[in-house]
Amino acid sequence: MERMSVLGTQLVGLPQTKETQMLEFLGSGLFGSLFGGLFRLAPELLKYFDKANERKHELAMFGLQTDLEKQRGQFSMEEKYVDHSVTQLNAIQEAFKEQSATASSSYKWVAALSALVRPTVTYVLFGMYISFKITMMVYAMGTGVTWVEIMKNNWTIDDFSMLNMILTFWFVGRAIEKYPK
Repeated sequence: MERMSVLGTQLVGLPQTKETQMLEFLGSGLFGSLFGGLFRLAPELLKYFDKANERKHELAMFGLQTDLEKQRGQFSMEEKYVDHSVTQLNAIQEAFKEQSATASSSYKWVAALSALVRPTVTYVLFGMYISFKITMMVYAMGTGVTWVEIMKNNWTIDDFSMLNMILTFWFVGRAIEKYPK
């Protein structure tokens, strides 16, 4: 009995002819080529999937870098705002020093008049504001509206904000200025 090997198995009962030899030759070469090609493609497939993961990683890193740049931009803007505020405070401090030096080197009545400029301006503007509010209340009384409605509509959040701004300037601002440095 003749034996023929195809892919490592022995086929029993087939005669050894040119066709079977050719089939055995092609079969072993074909499967060898096929497996060789698959094994050659395996690293390329791994590289392809690795590149896909690498692209995902790069995209995630780009997103993180974008967020970091946004944060840096916000920090830079806040830093410039703080620098601007410090510059303003330094200018106010220099103006106070200059005013103090001018007042101390002049007559007492000049120093007193210089010290009264800001409060006088505040009193005049606040008096004009109160006059306007009283005028509006008198006008509203002439239309027959109740006192409760007049006061609700006459005293708004803007009025409260302005009063707080004035009080803060005169009491809190002065306390901060007198605080020893």
